[in-house]
Amino acid sequence: MGEGTLMDVVRYWLAVMLLVAIPTAILYWLLIHPFARFWRRLGVARAYGAVGAMLVPVMAGLFLCRDRLLGHSWGTNRLLAALGIVCLAGAGWLHRWLFRDLPLRVLVGIPELSAAPGKGTLITTGIYGTIRHPRYLQMDLALLGYVLIANYPAAYLLYLLWLAGIRLVVAVEERELAARFGEEYRRYRERVPRFIPRRRR
Repeated sequence: MGEGTLMDVVRYWLAVMLLVAIPTAILYWLLIHPFARFWRRLGVARAYGAVGAMLVPVMAGLFLCRDRLLGHSWGTNRLLAALGIVCLAGAGWLHRWLFRDLPLRVLVGIPELSAAPGKGTLITTGIYGTIRHPRYLQMDLALLGYVLIANYPAAYLLYLLWLAGIRLVVAVEERELAARFGEEYRRYRERVPRFIPRRRR
């Protein structure tokens, strides 16, 4: 298998991953946050079972229609691929910093589905003392890296969908956090920016 052919295969499967993952991830969080009270009544296991049952057909449908949805490729662009690798390195650095402060159970949304919504801790230290949503910023960078390497027109459109969708998710999530943590979260929101750190004087 030649280098060009191997790279084409890698780019194709990256594009397929983006096609399946991006709409599903946005839909997942839009199913969780606005309906948190309903899911809490069901309990964590039933909630994940119900959400999974809704998402699996979506993922399967996107995968089965992958060639039609992806259209054509713009080929391998070494400069874009290099920029993509830089984005992935930045995402990897953020990932390491992020997981010092963010337990896995928080990442997958277990506190939102907990039967005791008043419990939990608002994380405001570490990277969360600099920006409010580092995990979404890390995902922005990682997905951009994959999109640049894949270099499919549909991948760029999917990335725009991600940027718009995840900002909607953030707005809904912040409303839910304000309901859970009240004044503590409102003060935190005023003090710490969403994505871009403020310059320190």
